[in-house]
Amino acid sequence: MKAYINVNAWTGTTYIEKASLLVDSGQIQTIGTDIIIPNDAEIIDLDGKFVTPGLIDVHTHLGVHPEGLGSAGHDFNETSAASTPYVRSLDGLSPQDNGFAEARKNGVTTVQVLPGSANVIGGEMVAVKTVGTVADQMVIKSPSGMKAALGENPKRVHGSKGKAAVTRMGVAGLLRQELMRAEDYNKGLENQTINSRDLGLEQLAKVIRREIPLRVHAHRADDIVTSIRIKNEFNIDITIEHCTEGHLLIDFLFENQVPIAVGPTMSAKSKQELANKAWDTMVLFEQHNIPFAITTDHPVVTIDHLLTTAKTAVNHGLSEETALRAMTSQAAIHIGLENQVGSLKEGLDADFVIWSESPFHLMAKVEQTIINGKTVYSQKSE
Repeated sequence: MKAYINVNAWTGTTYIEKASLLVDSGQIQTIGTDIIIPNDAEIIDLDGKFVTPGLIDVHTHLGVHPEGLGSAGHDFNETSAASTPYVRSLDGLSPQDNGFAEARKNGVTTVQVLPGSANVIGGEMVAVKTVGTVADQMVIKSPSGMKAALGENPKRVHGSKGKAAVTRMGVAGLLRQELMRAEDYNKGLENQTINSRDLGLEQLAKVIRREIPLRVHAHRADDIVTSIRIKNEFNIDITIEHCTEGHLLIDFLFENQVPIAVGPTMSAKSKQELANKAWDTMVLFEQHNIPFAITTDHPVVTIDHLLTTAKTAVNHGLSEETALRAMTSQAAIHIGLENQVGSLKEGLDADFVIWSESPFHLMAKVEQTIINGKTVYSQKSE
């Protein structure tokens, strides 16, 4: 057992000064100010340093879009068809992607890895820890959702081929069509009338059964509304990924609350869908009690700038508490892992970061990143 004492800790919900954090067998045993430390515990005095849960990025392409490899490393968009629910990002994930080391160096301990947004339905995604050499051993949730995309990307990629949707109406129609097929397939499974198995429909049927959410790429306000329209039509769970024009729909999103990932806000306004991108989105969400997580969409904005994004949002009016939640406890809720990661709480994985000072301080540095109770990055070892 290890006892980290004299800790200034953000637990994911509260701030505790001069606390002690007990870790054993890769799990958090307890945290607080009046803790009895066992005699056999290894004591580590942090002398007032700041500790947070490991940071979480809920929307990345780590491992499936490695930097520095060019097109040879583009394993995140299976563009052979407009709907590919049969693919899994896990099968394209390379733990040797240098982005994982950058994640650990910058305090990111958990990421969700998604297929890209070229397709109307892109396939299954996976949540992994950021340490390991074998993809399967990094997994903490598989599948963690099914990717879908509305708007510009599937229009551009498949509409240009003349074989799929060329309008937003067509994209939404194709998505409905595939969900209806999955409904029929699921009924066949229930009634044991399926004669020929279909991998894509079996994986998409998990959405129909609400075992996993449909995670919908939607930037523009009209696409955001369409995603919720389809959610209600099929009685499925969804998350909105990007939600760039969410600040134009405050009342609507408050009334129709679904998990939201905002970002990558630090990216350029590289296309029409991003023309209204603004830091106001996160600030207004906080003001109107709309929970959200922050994403880099790595490598659109690289994973080492997850905290930079949060800091910039704070500079534009977001509170530090909400910014931390958006990378820890709320991010864990977004990917359905709040009972395993995202907070410093008894029974959760011992994933945490030791900072030289508050992470929002200009000169704050990650001194150690710990995953499952083991140090996976140390500034001293560099």
